[in-house]
Amino acid sequence: MSWVGIALAAGSVVFMPMLGIAKQRLADQMGSVATRGEGRQNMLCAYLAGALFVGLLGNALVGAWWLDPAVGLLIAGAAVKEGVGSWRGEGCCVSSPLEGAGFDEDRCPQDGCDTPAGAAAQTASDRDDWCD
Repeated sequence: MSWVGIALAAGSVVFMPMLGIAKQRLADQMGSVATRGEGRQNMLCAYLAGALFVGLLGNALVGAWWLDPAVGLLIAGAAVKEGVGSWRGEGCCVSSPLEGAGFDEDRCPQDGCDTPAGAAAQTASDRDDWCD
């Protein structure tokens, strides 16, 4: 039984979501898809820490050795779901730093993020030529 591990996992459960939310807000302000991805990774880290916390605590208090692997499988399923969504380009959109500056109509559509269901925005044929 590892009380230090339980304490570290509890700290991660508390602080990783705060870090993830802060990174996602910063990503929206900067228009950075990479920083937004980092924020999502921090949230996944918090889920993993929660699974570790439940598993270690369950094993320490009631001897439930099987709890850690069972919760780990659930977290693995969530990670696969996030990975598939990222592979498909879902959740890639962040706000543009140019929004509200009067340049919105001059920017290129970002991988279909400007329109629902990933449809390409067709606002001006000449703009389509230099956005590709």
